[in-house]
Amino acid sequence: MVQGIGSARLHALVTYFGSAEAAWYASFEELRRVPNIGDGVASQIIERRGKVDIEGELDRAAALGVSILTLGEEAYPKLLTQIYDPPPVLYIRGSLAPQDSLAVAVVGCRRPTPYGVCVAERLGYELARRGITVVSGMARGIDSAAHRGALKAGGRTIAVLGCGVDICYPQENIKLMCDIVGSGAVVSEFPFGMRPLAVNFPARNRVISGLSLGTVVVEAGLRSGALITADFALEQGRQVFAVPGDIRRETSKGPHRLLKEGAALVEEVGDILSELGLNLEPVTLFDLPASGRVTVSSGVDGVEASPGRLGPVASRVFQVLGDEPLVVDEIAQRAGIDASLVSASLIALEVDGSVRALPGNAYIKATAP
Repeated sequence: MVQGIGSARLHALVTYFGSAEAAWYASFEELRRVPNIGDGVASQIIERRGKVDIEGELDRAAALGVSILTLGEEAYPKLLTQIYDPPPVLYIRGSLAPQDSLAVAVVGCRRPTPYGVCVAERLGYELARRGITVVSGMARGIDSAAHRGALKAGGRTIAVLGCGVDICYPQENIKLMCDIVGSGAVVSEFPFGMRPLAVNFPARNRVISGLSLGTVVVEAGLRSGALITADFALEQGRQVFAVPGDIRRETSKGPHRLLKEGAALVEEVGDILSELGLNLEPVTLFDLPASGRVTVSSGVDGVEASPGRLGPVASRVFQVLGDEPLVVDEIAQRAGIDASLVSASLIALEVDGSVRALPGNAYIKATAP
């Protein structure tokens, strides 16, 4: 809303004042004392405050059933806080859930082959069956197929838009959008009324990868936005996956380039889980009780999730932890496991309720005091 206020300055303001609301209503003298703000930015905030109808924006959000999260709030997605430039504000239709920290993005081109649609929908379905949230961009083609697959499995899915959440783009996806809102969330960093401008989509793509442990590219040409998402995933230290295709087709060139550059090859969902160090069995119910521990069910008997269920990497990470707070690099060193796999396992363990995150990106066993 204010020129010159990115994620770093917003974080400084929220840290100083305790909340975005308190920062918004602070005086000029209070604002100028905040590190990295100064007179210029403080003046812009004061000037902008007189032109923005915050109450009207909040009323509109309430009418649309939209929640607004600012960077620094406890409910802000943890994975997204770890990227270089997290959005200062998120508009959310539907709801985010703790288990959304266990998420994988599935992206690709808007004009896929029948093979690509089938693969994307199947991956979305199989990921969701294992309690993994499927993230994509709700575009035509591969994105829509991935969302549909997750919904068919009764799982969670998140759509990240390059426009305001009050706009459905493409318009043909209005039913899909409603279904996603009912089984996950439609998310955007752009304000109400923002049209789907071309310049918005690279920013949207960094959020798709930022919300995810890894990004799977199914079909994409060499100039596809899906490759931008993959590039962001690499910059963010996340895993990149690619599905091989027909060597005669333009839509195979993007994934094949990624494979040549070291992306993990995906033929089935197990390839994704293995690369992330996860061992999750298919389930038909994924519920998060008030206790905070994940309960899964085969449809007959409920089974409480445990570190052993999440695979050998998660089990080893859990063994290393105790009542002494450890950061990721320390855990990786003690466990003898790559830090990227440790990070993925910690998120799964935190969702499972087996470990607890502390300030400073440190972790302890949940049973520790």
